[in-house]
Amino acid sequence: MPNIETILQEHTTMQVECIDRIYLHGYVPGLQRPNQLAWFLKEHMGKPVASPALLGQLTERFVAAIIAFAKRNSIPIVRFSRGERKDDVAKKHLAHFRRSGRTEGVIFIGVAQENVSAFRSSLRRRPDGSVASFEFYRGQVCVNHYYFYVLDREWGPAFIKFCSYVPFGIRVCLNGHEWVKCQLRKSGIPFEALDNGFLSCPDSYSLQEICDRLDAEHVAGFCRKWLARLPHPFSRQDQAAGYIYQFSIWQMEFSLTHVFDRPLSGRHFFEEVIRDNLDLGRPRATPGSFRTRIVQHGVLPKLSVEYKHSRLKQYFKEGRALRTETTINDPYDVGVGRGLGNLPALRIVARDINRRLIETQRASHNCAIAPRTFESLVLPSDSDGQHAPALRFGDPRVMAVLASLCFYLPSHDGLSNPMLRERVAALLDASPNSYTAARMTYDLRRLRLKGIIERLPRRNRYRLTPLGLRVALFFTKAFARVLRPGLARIDPKLPPNASDFLADAWLRVDKAVDAIIREARLAA
Repeated sequence: MPNIETILQEHTTMQVECIDRIYLHGYVPGLQRPNQLAWFLKEHMGKPVASPALLGQLTERFVAAIIAFAKRNSIPIVRFSRGERKDDVAKKHLAHFRRSGRTEGVIFIGVAQENVSAFRSSLRRRPDGSVASFEFYRGQVCVNHYYFYVLDREWGPAFIKFCSYVPFGIRVCLNGHEWVKCQLRKSGIPFEALDNGFLSCPDSYSLQEICDRLDAEHVAGFCRKWLARLPHPFSRQDQAAGYIYQFSIWQMEFSLTHVFDRPLSGRHFFEEVIRDNLDLGRPRATPGSFRTRIVQHGVLPKLSVEYKHSRLKQYFKEGRALRTETTINDPYDVGVGRGLGNLPALRIVARDINRRLIETQRASHNCAIAPRTFESLVLPSDSDGQHAPALRFGDPRVMAVLASLCFYLPSHDGLSNPMLRERVAALLDASPNSYTAARMTYDLRRLRLKGIIERLPRRNRYRLTPLGLRVALFFTKAFARVLRPGLARIDPKLPPNASDFLADAWLRVDKAVDAIIREARLAA
């Protein structure tokens, strides 16, 4: 069976990186806190009392505008049933909309009751029992949400969801692959689609160039366009007073797709990936959740890595392509702000995560090192005038350190002394008190002097070098998969096993060496 490096080098026909789905959260900054709501009702609207009844009037006005808009434009309003997949409903209406020959517009309006954080109120009474005032606070309410499913000339199918209750939060769902398809059609570049991706394109360079062109301004342009066309919960006077939506990134998916020449190559890839993920690395404590799962859907496996609110997954897309996809559900997970303007930075982080996983998988199947490199590692050496102690192959402490490094291969933020120390102590079956921070510092120093790790600028954190990636994998796999099981099979204390060719061959070699020693008269 070919290894991962061979499959990716020789059995892929196209590689594409692109933003996939983007979910935005729209909010009005001046209407997020209870005191802001009270000011809006009394000062802006000119009402004598900030009463919750006014919130109901605002909802009624907005819903009436939606119904009038639908009636005026002959747009169907569909109430989603409980348990019904909204995407399935949308596909049926989209097919009917396209058969009518229209290329842009609102396809239908969906209605669903959903929980949301909105304003609630409580009474504050005087000593005589009369109402003194209303106090507002944020809480969960179950209200109607209106989904405007649209077909856009630049973006293809998308939807905008409005909450019908103050502060009228919205969600926008876009698909980067659909945007790219629209641009390819406009440019006259042929392509073959793979669901929400690409199976083939004769001009793959232009395809990737268009994918890279998608930015925050294109996303903002879509939002401005449709907010100007759809019913708006805030009047023109409200908007002129500054009650305007701003957008933050609620979720972003960034994908790296390798299209295989045939389905068999993809199955070979996943069989090798799964084999490598079964015996390297163990879970560690981390804020939030962190876990790796291998899920089987029929004959198609999926590798899923979850970190805090975000996820990295690999799966076999429609039996033809490897999809490596980073889904960031909270940009703060990767140290990026949520504002829409941070989309370029978020794209860089997600792209690097995808690439780092692929490079790690490549190295895991092509991690052999040269004899001279091996010698420089296992013997003492000098680096920039500093003595670098040996990393002796087979030494329990060295093997524990290098095996622990394997856990952090795809880490985007490097590793620290405490993080690595915890894992090394666990692999040595030692308590944290016996494997001290000083010993970990000593091991980090020799790893750095040997070129295995490098320190991140202005931080007490480290990351593996390209050499370190190969060394950690080679030492760990050679020890765990070759040396340790091999030595166990040739243990002379074990009874002879004629079916074990390795033990049988070792026994014959051992007897032959004993015969040579006797002939040389060197035996004791």
